[in-house]
Amino acid sequence: MKQIIQSLKTGQTKVEEIPIPYSSPGSLLIKTSKTLISTGTERMLVEFGKAGLLKKASQQPEKVKMVLDKVFTDGLKSTIESVFNKIDQPLPLGYCNVGIVHEVGSAVTNFNKGDRVVSNGKHAEVVNVPINLCAKVPDIVSDEEASFTVIGSVALQGIRLIKPTLGEAVVVIGLGLVGLMTVQLLKANGCRVLGIDFDQNKLLLAKKFGAEIVDLNKEDPLIVADIFSRGRGVDAVIVTATTTSDKPIHQAAQMCRKRARIVLVGVTGLKLSREDFFKKEITFQVSASYGPGRYDQNYEEKGQDYPVGFVRWTEQRNFEAVIDMMTTGALNVKSLISDRFDIAEAEKAYELVINSKP
Repeated sequence: MKQIIQSLKTGQTKVEEIPIPYSSPGSLLIKTSKTLISTGTERMLVEFGKAGLLKKASQQPEKVKMVLDKVFTDGLKSTIESVFNKIDQPLPLGYCNVGIVHEVGSAVTNFNKGDRVVSNGKHAEVVNVPINLCAKVPDIVSDEEASFTVIGSVALQGIRLIKPTLGEAVVVIGLGLVGLMTVQLLKANGCRVLGIDFDQNKLLLAKKFGAEIVDLNKEDPLIVADIFSRGRGVDAVIVTATTTSDKPIHQAAQMCRKRARIVLVGVTGLKLSREDFFKKEITFQVSASYGPGRYDQNYEEKGQDYPVGFVRWTEQRNFEAVIDMMTTGALNVKSLISDRFDIAEAEKAYELVINSKP
């Protein structure tokens, strides 16, 4: 079968023929129909791969410290061999997959062969995915729409963390895929939304989805946010931007009212100013991807679900909620599709992702 692989050493993306995976007792073997390239996360991975060794090191100082510690314990030669072995390992790309269940694990009871499902499977013709990272897709939602489910869950989890109430004024900084889905889900939640970005096309889409907008090329976001909040300061800010700058978090704090909430969904610089947060008692939190269960081996790999009475919204239940929003029309993702490629054209697709075109 075909699968999209990236070299961490060179950043080269290519399609390789690899064996079809085996299904395990608690997972589904899914024959893929559509996958979505996340232009934020995957662009970051490809750009990291294309960077030289010194630049890679500068981008991951915590890994450099681990390498230095290993030099002292294991010696220089052993450490160099380990680092280069790690870099030589191919990285499968993708985490937004839609397909048909081809085989059901022996311990699975809530899915059947032939079900259409979404998962966080890779860009591959066949994927093996644990059941807590899968959700069924109703007939009314197309494969293309369903491929946005996982990214939608990233947006939804950020919203769940700010706990918005009807009528609150919420700012979204960064209007990429996650940001534009965040705008729509906040509107569905009854919030007033202000979207901030540099890109004209993204701003126009946010406006189409019901947000007021700030063009960073022309306007001061703090002035607009003050008017937007009727001079009170905004209730919450969700930062979905990807940048090395600390400015988004600094500006988010400046535009907040007392005891407002800021949630970071994207990736930004995090040199926080105590002065920004201290006087207003602002709450700051970083969102962990799709929701409760993320990075928990017992939940994700062993299929141990959290009781719904104690954890209402898990990764899987967030998947289902996003699909429900698509079913009702509250979440429009068709207008977010820019290009379509066959899996054989993956290299061409990733060239487009890392160039300057939005």
